[in-house]
Amino acid sequence: MTNQKPQNEDKKRGNMSSRKRALIDWAVILGIFLLITQTPYGTHIQSWLQRGLLWTGVFQPDIGLAEEDFVSANYDIPLVTLDGETASLRELRGKVLFINVWATWCAPCLAEMPFIQNLYDEIEDDRIAFVMISTDETREIASKFIEAREFSFPVYQLTGPMPRPYTSTIIPTTYVVSPEGNIVAIHSGMANYDSERFKEFLRELAKDAKHSL
Repeated sequence: MTNQKPQNEDKKRGNMSSRKRALIDWAVILGIFLLITQTPYGTHIQSWLQRGLLWTGVFQPDIGLAEEDFVSANYDIPLVTLDGETASLRELRGKVLFINVWATWCAPCLAEMPFIQNLYDEIEDDRIAFVMISTDETREIASKFIEAREFSFPVYQLTGPMPRPYTSTIIPTTYVVSPEGNIVAIHSGMANYDSERFKEFLRELAKDAKHSL
C-alpha cells in the first residue's frame, strides 16, 4: 500500500510527459505546414522538394502526339520582353518552339526551371527557340527572379489571355511547336526536360527547320 501512491504519481507524470511530447510534435508539424503554405518561403521549399523528385527521372515530359491529333499553333500570343518591348512569335516561324508557361509563385514551375536551363545550355541549335512565358502580375517580378537565379533562356511576359489552342489551365505547361507550325507535344505539370530522349526529340524536329537566327 505504501508504494501505490508514488507509483500512481509516476504514472501521471509519465502520461503528462507523453502528452507534452505529442503536443510539441503536433506544434512542429503545424509550424512546418504553415511555413510551407502560408509564407513566401513555402513556394521555394516546395520547389526544392519537387526538384528532388525530378532528379529521380520519374517525371518525364509527354512527347509526340499522334499525327491525327496535331493542332495548328497560334503565333499571336500577347507578349512583351522583360525590357518591355512587344514581341511576336511570328519571327520564329519555321523553327522548333519550346514554349513554357510559368509563374514565380508556382512551386512546380521553379522546380523544373534548372532542368530547362540545362536543356537550353546543352541543345546549342539555333533552329530551336525557347519561349519562357511568365504569367506573373508584372514583368518586374519575373525579371528580378530570373536575374537572381541567373537563368539565361529568353523570358517573356504575358500581357493578355493565352489564345487557343493553348487552353491548359495548369502551370507549368509546355508546348512544343514543329517547324511546320503544329503543336506536336503538350505536357501539363512539371517535368525533367534535361534528358537525352527529349533532346533527341527536339533535334529530330529541327531537321525540318526552314531557317535559323
